[in-house]
Amino acid sequence: MGAFHAYDIRGIYGKDWDRETAYKIGYFIPRLLQADKVLVGRDCRVSSPEIYDAVVQGINDAGADVYDIGLSSTPMVYFGTANYGFKASVQITASHNAAPYNGMKVSTTDAQAIGYDAGLKDIKAWIDEGVPTPVAEVRGKVYQKEILADYLAFMRKFKKDLSGITIAMDLSNGMSNLFAKEIFGTGGNVHYLFDTMDGRFPNHEPNPLIEANVVPLENLVREVKADAGVIYDGDADRVVFVDEKGCFISPDLLIALMGRYYVNERGLKGVVLQDIRSSKAVGEYLEPMGCKMYTWKVGRAFAAAKLREIDGVWGGELAGHFYFRDFFYSDSGLLASLIVLNIVADLKKEGKTLSQAIAEIVRYKNSGEINYRVEDKKGAMDAVKDHFLAREQATAFMDFDGYRIEFPDWWLNIRPSNTEPYLRFLCEATSDELLKQKIAEVDDLLKTRFGATR
Repeated sequence: MGAFHAYDIRGIYGKDWDRETAYKIGYFIPRLLQADKVLVGRDCRVSSPEIYDAVVQGINDAGADVYDIGLSSTPMVYFGTANYGFKASVQITASHNAAPYNGMKVSTTDAQAIGYDAGLKDIKAWIDEGVPTPVAEVRGKVYQKEILADYLAFMRKFKKDLSGITIAMDLSNGMSNLFAKEIFGTGGNVHYLFDTMDGRFPNHEPNPLIEANVVPLENLVREVKADAGVIYDGDADRVVFVDEKGCFISPDLLIALMGRYYVNERGLKGVVLQDIRSSKAVGEYLEPMGCKMYTWKVGRAFAAAKLREIDGVWGGELAGHFYFRDFFYSDSGLLASLIVLNIVADLKKEGKTLSQAIAEIVRYKNSGEINYRVEDKKGAMDAVKDHFLAREQATAFMDFDGYRIEFPDWWLNIRPSNTEPYLRFLCEATSDELLKQKIAEVDDLLKTRFGATR
């Protein structure tokens, strides 16, 4: 049962989980969520049709109806769940993972995420314990439901005139192919890469956080002299941006950039959510604009629920997820790209480039996330915490999702992977010299005391 994780169900299909498991998950979803109808979508992976068949059979055998929306992005399922009042939904996807992977993202009323602690652990327990799955006296039925037109109409409300900018867009052979050309058009100012759905992902893995996967987009931006580049992950819930120079933009900085839209244009100065890895520069940019920052755990199951709880206006994560009150407190790669491209269009009218706007936000040198393979994750985290707290006076300390410790001139976050024997370490400092010093200290401590490798 290695496919159950903190945020969703995901693993190599046929190895970590199989058709029988998919059937049982489908069977138990109506029981878990007390639902008599379930919205179901799927991505374009080769294994998705087989998983779909098993999930649907399970749901129907449990006596619940299936409303099939067909091929869909994950945010489309969130939209369908909330917009049409479903108490249960499933998106069959492995998001940004490589082609052999597949999984499910389960949601309930108002597109609220069902993570491990919110119910997936119960389904896992029922499967592990061999809870019977008798066929209901009245089996459920399957209904086809078309939602793409409504979804696109909803999204077009956020689109401004983008005809004055040149856009480069990598669709990663994934689910963004459902909407990109419908929303952004096929005119001479928009240039596409990998714009066919292909669940084998023949051009690159659908993960825009891997540097090599963004290189084709960076090259295209330079070739066509684009004002911005956009790349979606496989299920289009995440998006990453490249500036007009062809340089990758750290996604957390886009949280700050969106202040130009939400605060300057719409006058919304509420709470903004960031994850525990986000640059200090984000808050330092937004707080003088009247926003209040809220730092929370990594992952949609945590972030979307927290944004709803605090009634935040928007928020984001270092991984390229962006959450919006405007979108049922959920994440949408399409909505994020519309907002950012609207800003780019406005910037161009002001005679300013995207890189110049980002430069106004950046204040620190950043290590990026460094992965250490180590078995004793808790012991190693505590050792790093104790090492620095014994030597320096912290200005802030957070102990959820690992540790975030801030000092006057630098800060660190060290957190365990939920699925692998890795510690993920990140730090920022006011100078390159200080940054290198702190990375070296952590590196030496983890390798010497815990045998960690990078």
